Amino acid sequence: MGGLQKKKYESGSATNYISRNKARKKLSLSLADFRRLCILKGIYPHEPKHKKKVNKGSTAPRTFYLLKDIRFLLHEPIVGKFREYKIFVRKLRKAYGKAEWSGVQRMKENKPAYKLDHIVKERYPTFIDAVRDVDDALSMCFLFSTFARTGKCHVQTIQLCRRLSIEWMNYIIASRSLRKVFLSIKGIYYQAEVLGQTITWIIPYQFAHDHPTDVDYRVMATFTELYTTLLGFVNFRLYQTLNLVYPPKLDGQGEFSLKSEFEEDYALESESYTEKLSALSASLARTVPSVEEEEAQLDHFPAEGEDLEKMEARERTELEQNKQKKLFEGLKFFLNREVPRESLAFVIRCFGGQVSWDKSLCIGSTYDETDETITHHIVDRPTIDKQYINRYYIQPQWVYDCVNGKILLPVEEYFLGVTLPPHLSPFVEESEGDYVPPEKLKLLALQRGQKPQAEEEEDEEEEEEEDDEEEDDQSEDEDEAEDEANLAEMEEKRAQGKSLSVKVTPGKVKPENRMRTEQEEKAEEKRLAIMMMKKREKYLYDKIMFGKKRHVREANKLAAKRKAHDDANKADKKKKKKKC
Repeated sequence: MGGLQKKKYESGSATNYISRNKARKKLSLSLADFRRLCILKGIYPHEPKHKKKVNKGSTAPRTFYLLKDIRFLLHEPIVGKFREYKIFVRKLRKAYGKAEWSGVQRMKENKPAYKLDHIVKERYPTFIDAVRDVDDALSMCFLFSTFARTGKCHVQTIQLCRRLSIEWMNYIIASRSLRKVFLSIKGIYYQAEVLGQTITWIIPYQFAHDHPTDVDYRVMATFTELYTTLLGFVNFRLYQTLNLVYPPKLDGQGEFSLKSEFEEDYALESESYTEKLSALSASLARTVPSVEEEEAQLDHFPAEGEDLEKMEARERTELEQNKQKKLFEGLKFFLNREVPRESLAFVIRCFGGQVSWDKSLCIGSTYDETDETITHHIVDRPTIDKQYINRYYIQPQWVYDCVNGKILLPVEEYFLGVTLPPHLSPFVEESEGDYVPPEKLKLLALQRGQKPQAEEEEDEEEEEEEDDEEEDDQSEDEDEAEDEANLAEMEEKRAQGKSLSVKVTPGKVKPENRMRTEQEEKAEEKRLAIMMMKKREKYLYDKIMFGKKRHVREANKLAAKRKAHDDANKADKKKKKKKC
């Protein structure tokens, strides 16, 4: 007798996986609660390598999880809270049915709730891990903060997302961490460098929108629940690194200083204070008042294994970043009504500029339109009623292009009513051999402190024209002098009665081939017409021409075969005649 017989599908990879239905029953949770728990804990389905073995020979589509992940969920305290909430709903429904209103009120006051702090600490062991993974949290919070107060999402969630997003934007302004901005169809992409980590997020445009019906808002709300907790932790730690008060308060030295401590405590919870904070036009209060001093330059020593060239390159990048942080310092901007106020105020303040708008537009205006120290007035209308002579009237794209170009671009291309240059993406980096648009080449030339190529060519053409004009003037003077000398000689000979020698050389007639000239003109017209075609039309034209050429080749092949066949038949006939 041999050993015990192994049963099929009870060993190997089949024991490492568990189906979603079995996992749900093992945890005694509904499908919605199970999905919610997996999102919060970061557990995802896995596709087995041998799905048929795991599925016990069946080919039916099923979702599988790793068994060790489900065992890990068995001791999760949130599972107990989910069960408590089910019991609470059942008791509340019974109290409503019996019309026990005092019991209903008491149960609502003692509603079971849970916190996600331990999950955030568990998923992100260090603070840098949390900062590195904050991209999705920011994008989701900014999206929820733009939602209207409809039944799709809780009002408290929308308010919380708005508060956290304002805190994040104020931190980016205070630390001047913004690096790139790009206006796309989806929204505005921002990229910042926080504690050495590159963070990219997207903010939707402030448009009224209808909620799409094919989106599951419960899943999004579960993600947002985790992300708001994460972002709260991150904001708190980031504010500590800059010595800022958290929750953020406005600096008492500015225009928004509050009269007394009582008023300050009262205004902190009021809507007007939140609006003042979201205006992004005032600096934040610090725990210890900062003293403005000149930045001490640190000595740089090369790290182990680091070349001197690498150290110099690092120093150059640091100098460029410091220069970019002060891009708009000393400039005062005024925003018109029709421009995106929040985005422009955020970008301008991130680079040291001052910004204001009309008092009736939004709370937080710092100076009026009549201020004579305003340097740039941002307008998106082709015409404006009253203009001041001591400021530039430009379109909003100038601000974003200056940030991406890291220099103050010429304002002539962004005046009112002027066709704007293309808004190039700062996230695209061309390698050697790639096509670089002429606008990018012009920007690179401006960054190097050179004139753009087009302007250089214009200057060269002007210089060449001036040189040509001078040469023409000189040659004309020389010709006139020669003509006068020749005329004087001829007059002397005529006075002496000598015959004048006039030499005439017959010219050669150039033969003209009209047929060839017409063919060349037609060929040139055809070549230019092909060059001017659009991409789609060019593709169709190439396809048609390829088909025509193929038909010609096939016809030539058939003609050659036919000729060979006829030649062979003639040769056979000749042989037969000879035999006869």
